[in-house]
Amino acid sequence: MTDFLCKWAEEHHFEHKKDAIGNVLIIKEAAPGKENVPAIVLQAHQDMVCEKNAGFEFDFGKDPIPYEIEDGWMISKNTTLGADDGIGVAACLALLESDAPAGKIECLFTISEETGMDGANALQEGFFSGKTLVNLDSEDEGQLFIGCAGGEHTDAYFKYDTEKVQHGSDVICLCIDGGIGGHSGDDINKHRANTVKLLSDFLAGEIRPGFQLVSLQGGGKSNAIARECKAVIASPDAEGVAGRFMAYGNKIKAEYAGTEPTLSFSTAKAKAHKAIESKVAEALLKALAACPHGMVKMSPDIENLVQTSTNLAAVFMGEGEIKVATSQRSSVVAELDELVEKVAAIFKEAGAEVKCYSKYPGWNPNLKSNILQVCVKSYRKLFDEEPLVLAIHAGLECGLFLEKFPDLDMISFGPTLRGVHAPGEKLELASMDKFVKLLDDVVCNFK
Repeated sequence: MTDFLCKWAEEHHFEHKKDAIGNVLIIKEAAPGKENVPAIVLQAHQDMVCEKNAGFEFDFGKDPIPYEIEDGWMISKNTTLGADDGIGVAACLALLESDAPAGKIECLFTISEETGMDGANALQEGFFSGKTLVNLDSEDEGQLFIGCAGGEHTDAYFKYDTEKVQHGSDVICLCIDGGIGGHSGDDINKHRANTVKLLSDFLAGEIRPGFQLVSLQGGGKSNAIARECKAVIASPDAEGVAGRFMAYGNKIKAEYAGTEPTLSFSTAKAKAHKAIESKVAEALLKALAACPHGMVKMSPDIENLVQTSTNLAAVFMGEGEIKVATSQRSSVVAELDELVEKVAAIFKEAGAEVKCYSKYPGWNPNLKSNILQVCVKSYRKLFDEEPLVLAIHAGLECGLFLEKFPDLDMISFGPTLRGVHAPGEKLELASMDKFVKLLDDVVCNFK
């Protein structure tokens, strides 16, 4: 993607540069008569979350996204769409190509936002000149965002040896799938089922003499709610375990009936000769059951804003090692630190090695922002209605930008997206039209 952007800039004869990590800046000089207008920075990230439904044959490295247009939405039913943040990148390139009578525009394309905000974190002073930045990575048209949560990743690693499956035990596979999943920030308070949490809670309750865990795998990215999880277990009471699991499933499906219509529980016979050593398996399952997931606290100041949350994202099983991926978010630094310490302590107590990394700061709202006033005025003029001015629980790169460039004036807006970070991600086309009109008007009338 970095190479594509640089090649695009060359072909269109725009000044551009790339830093050591892969961030790209494409510059369009001011239109005639706009030379004295301050430069404005438009920013989007180059990467996307690559998630697909189990069993769907697709290679994100080479296959085009299989999107459809349905009922006014662009949707990719079996993979993520990449509108987060491909639509921000596309909007920047379209504006650069246009004849918009604007001042100097600097389009900043950062790398690896989804995996740790590496590009924003590595930005060096002087890479861009503008003092005003518009982030194009929000997901609700008609909403102008002026604040976001900070966050951190907390991963745990369990080393294990294997033991023989006990004589007289039967081996079965327990599976939960069909979850909607979603963004671990934007969707964390929408009563979405976390399949890793649900299955590990059940398995922790099944620990007893003779129970053995052969394998456990579920979830995907640290910033996505787990949609699928599968465990293989051995037990002298395998039939009883299967029955209790399906009864548990009926109870859970009733609990999530309003938000998870396709959630599914199933069992199947399996084969295995080796299992995870019982001591490690028990410690793993008890730690997963103890690990919190979901909304922790709502903001006391901003209506309907999640202040603090945590996501038990995934379990990956390799040879000799099991990795548990989690992430925490909060707009209050002390609460974020406390939650990270709590999750880390649970897994350390269980004997795991814990790694906390990719911490990024939040972005505190500035209601006196000049770009906010410009955007509100433009929105009123274009659509004859008042935009909502909000903060978001998801992490945006703006927090890191502000840490590096304290005088930067920022705002974030975008079209309406749903289901980001999960298959079925979709973009509302009518909102896209409004987003483009707003962006064009803001850039052309900025001063």
